[in-house]
Amino acid sequence: MNINAPYIPSDGEGPVFSAPWEARAFAMVVRLHEAGHYTWVQWVEALSSQIAKAEHGEHAKQGHTDDYYECWLAAMEGLLKTLGLMTDEGLSAEIETTLAHWPHPDHVAKREPVARDLPGHVPARL
Repeated sequence: MNINAPYIPSDGEGPVFSAPWEARAFAMVVRLHEAGHYTWVQWVEALSSQIAKAEHGEHAKQGHTDDYYECWLAAMEGLLKTLGLMTDEGLSAEIETTLAHWPHPDHVAKREPVARDLPGHVPARL
């Protein structure tokens, strides 16, 4: 195993999430697949590609690891863009709108992905 490779944090019971956004990203991927937006093979290929980028990117060469769920999130965004279900502009607009209506004005979003639930709408980022 590459020491800089992202890996899925788990215990004997299954995946372990260190932040709420990780669980939301995990659930979004599963739900989008269940809804028929992509096959599991497409998902595995997207995630594998993202992990390979993380393993061999400049960040890894400097001794850092990218978080597994950051790879998960980037793979989901990339796959949704490839399939035409999301655009960079749409993602940016969703993030801006969500942050403008954030329920806690004191919350400072740095790296944590955000999302809004809209009926009949696939959130841009969880």
